[in-house]
Amino acid sequence: MTLLDIARGPALEWSLIIFAAGSLWRLVGALLVRRMTDLSEPRSHSTVAGGMRTVFTRMWPRREFYKQTLFGTVAGYAMHIGLAVVVFLFTPHILFIDSMFGISWPGISNNLVMFAGTVTVAALVALLIRRLTTPLLKMISSADDYISWVMTLLPVLTGMLAYAHLGGPYQTVLAVHILTVEAMLIWFPFGKLFHAVLWIPSRAQMGAAFQRRGVKA
Repeated sequence: MTLLDIARGPALEWSLIIFAAGSLWRLVGALLVRRMTDLSEPRSHSTVAGGMRTVFTRMWPRREFYKQTLFGTVAGYAMHIGLAVVVFLFTPHILFIDSMFGISWPGISNNLVMFAGTVTVAALVALLIRRLTTPLLKMISSADDYISWVMTLLPVLTGMLAYAHLGGPYQTVLAVHILTVEAMLIWFPFGKLFHAVLWIPSRAQMGAAFQRRGVKA
């Protein structure tokens, strides 16, 4: 069995199992967290509206914090949008999703996907430099932040190398690319990458709590 056979066979199966089981475990854990009852008198009962508003208002920094956060915000959006393009609009990825779940959609040109991949890698590097050179960010960063960074970078970088036929024999580079994706799937439920699932409910919960206290979030 070659490395590519392993990547496409047992490694893929186990990574998907761990991804699904770990994600379910995180979601169930979040739902079962014991929450203290707020006994204070509510100043507003429109908590759902407050929660939904916060989901959108926190997508861009307030004007008072532009100087400190604008670069990180722009780089973050560039990374996330570029990553979404690479994952969901590259035709081979769409074909893989179709083979797994029976759903598909039109892709875009490979040149645009490679451009998005380049933007993603550049944004990731910029965000890492910002994290390492900003004293506060460096102080609050944990191993999780750096592992999640590596787990995001490697699939994009190895995918671009495989597409360009660089870095070694194509089948070997492709196998390494698939294995890095599988490593990311395994890590996803247990690290900060899981914010991709929790960011909307967590913001909504915070906004609802602020709304109840009469604070505009």
